[in-house]
Amino acid sequence: MSDKGQVNPGALFELFNEIGIIEQLSRTTLEARLPKGLIAPHFAVLNHLIRVADGRTPVELARAFQVPKTSMTHTVSGLERHGLVTVRPNPNDGRSKCVWITEAGRGLRERVIGELMPEFRGMLEVFEPERLMSVLPVLRELRMFLDQQRNGEPPRDRAFRDPA
Repeated sequence: MSDKGQVNPGALFELFNEIGIIEQLSRTTLEARLPKGLIAPHFAVLNHLIRVADGRTPVELARAFQVPKTSMTHTVSGLERHGLVTVRPNPNDGRSKCVWITEAGRGLRERVIGELMPEFRGMLEVFEPERLMSVLPVLRELRMFLDQQRNGEPPRDRAFRDPA
């Protein structure tokens, strides 16, 4: 499999399929720990604002998550109703707004991660920590590659899709 031209497309699909199944299973585990009214996309936005930096516009968030701006606006509104983010005028452009995570949002993220520890401990009973963590660099590189691919594409909002 070292020759890039000889990789079976089915094997590559299987890789993405496994990642997708892991995402579904981990989403269910995560959502069981979120307060009523919040779902995984809400948590993902909080995590993104901490990982990348808050103060992002809804358009930037929509692009990062590859969802229409209206979907992201709805997600941000839910976070705002729960006091987990604030939406303020963009200091660089008064025509738009920026999303800032609150201390409550940071606290919720940390609490939920802490509540996932029993599942993490269960994994460590089955997998050696070094073996489990050995996949992280490859997954990170894959995510970065896919991010770059996404950033080279036009927005996936319906208004920008080519009807052809």
